[in-house]
Amino acid sequence: GCDASVLLDDDDASNFTGEKSAAPNANSLRGFEVIDSIKSKLEAACPGVVSCADILAVTARDSVATLGGPTWTVELGRRDSTTASFSNANTDLASPLMNLDELISVFSKKGFTEKEMVALSGSHTTGKARCLLFRNRIYNETNIDSEFAKSIQSNCPSSGGADNLSPLDDGSPVIFDNSYFKNLVNNKGLLHSDQALFNGGSMDSQVTTYSENPITFSVDFANAMVKMGNLSVLTGTDGEIRTNCRKVN
Repeated sequence: GCDASVLLDDDDASNFTGEKSAAPNANSLRGFEVIDSIKSKLEAACPGVVSCADILAVTARDSVATLGGPTWTVELGRRDSTTASFSNANTDLASPLMNLDELISVFSKKGFTEKEMVALSGSHTTGKARCLLFRNRIYNETNIDSEFAKSIQSNCPSSGGADNLSPLDDGSPVIFDNSYFKNLVNNKGLLHSDQALFNGGSMDSQVTTYSENPITFSVDFANAMVKMGNLSVLTGTDGEIRTNCRKVN
């Protein structure tokens, strides 16, 4: 849920393992120091008021807008979880190795429609992925543009280099646009799960729509992010307002 559980560090002393080291997040999620900096400034100005969960929700919106994407209204008042689940992070988050049916199932369990799933996947218009997660795709899969695969192989050898990074959207990696969907239509999805959205299945038409209509994508993405921001939130007296986003009070 949108409760900042992912920000909690592991704590060997209490035998606590958080979500940062779960397979979908390990060596992938970054920028925690940015959240730390924001939280520190907010605590100095108005201690115990703004939750880490609200910080994440607002920074997600502002990051997208800064890179040229849409904006949306972020409702505030979330509170922070006092725990996290390593096992749930491993089972509830989408894997880059999933096929279309598996992706639909994972998103459906969180209440998202297939259309919303495709729209949210458009966030891969920015960001990077580790060689380990797409090596099999660029060397062994057939539904991939050969020249694209060859260009990625230069930074992701058939063995070694597991942590080498490549942009999820090779066309415009630091601009939030619909280039990701154009890539999929041309069999240039970096991850297996990316290309699964456009591979002769039920989502082909939606991917095509977004590849041709950037405004439609922006509107649908913003609406889906509002829904994401309201997913299993803690309010009232549930949870807490952490002083340090990395640990419970």
